[in-house]
Amino acid sequence: MNHYLLSVLLGIVEGLTEFLPVSSTAHLRISEALLGIDLSNGYWKMYSIVIQLGAILCLPIYFRARIAKFFSTFPNGERGNRTAMTHPLTLVLIAFFFTAVPAFLLTKIIGKHLESLYIMGSSLLIGGIIMWIVDARFGTQHKTEHIEETSTWQAIWIGLCQIFSALFPGTSRSMSTIAAGQVSGMSRPAALEFSFLLSIPTMVAATGYDLLRTLHPKHGTEAIGVMPSSTEEWVVLLIGCVVSFFVAWGVVAWFMNWVRSRGFAPFAIYRIVVGIAVLAWAAKGI
Repeated sequence: MNHYLLSVLLGIVEGLTEFLPVSSTAHLRISEALLGIDLSNGYWKMYSIVIQLGAILCLPIYFRARIAKFFSTFPNGERGNRTAMTHPLTLVLIAFFFTAVPAFLLTKIIGKHLESLYIMGSSLLIGGIIMWIVDARFGTQHKTEHIEETSTWQAIWIGLCQIFSALFPGTSRSMSTIAAGQVSGMSRPAALEFSFLLSIPTMVAATGYDLLRTLHPKHGTEAIGVMPSSTEEWVVLLIGCVVSFFVAWGVVAWFMNWVRSRGFAPFAIYRIVVGIAVLAWAAKGI
């Protein structure tokens, strides 16, 4: 298949799945395998990392007014009942800290799981079941209606739960944070908005770290990918980033409206079906 068209398809997959609770990592890896891409190829490994930048960039632009308000109301908050340690901006950073430190310490374990269809399929399946149960149990029972009411312990809990998405590809960062937020008493919209805001520093740090490992691998370790070596490869990469940006923008806008009146059950069912299909595919390939 033409590499330009291939990049458009992968950009669509990345944009569609990055912020939905269905795991973009699993969908991108599975799509690459189905499209005949060599998952061990250094360029395509790098491509899978960098293409996320397009999706990431849509968030600070889409939420620019919301983020600006958070900065303008720091540290007292919109209602005047927050402090420098309990303001939403600080809580997002606290959640990020409780994700980033353990994830960094477990980087060797994380790397071993990235291309395992069994891990992806199992994570999709188990995560779908958990999400369905959590949404049914906590979807309409919550004490934290708005993100401005989030507590410190909720931020820590969400940050810790997000680690599972780093350890087990297919879990989904969005699924982990949304389900964790609901369990802690947050409403669906509050859990989703916190998930989106938390994904900005999390994804920037994770993608930046992977790029650093690509450009400057540590002594005694191999680079996880290689940078483009031709004009065509740079163009292919740029196409993927641009396509993922615009598709992700549309998904974020749609998802925010969807959650206000509906739950996450359809996504849970989708995860279960895809998870079973991936496990069957992996078993058949033995």
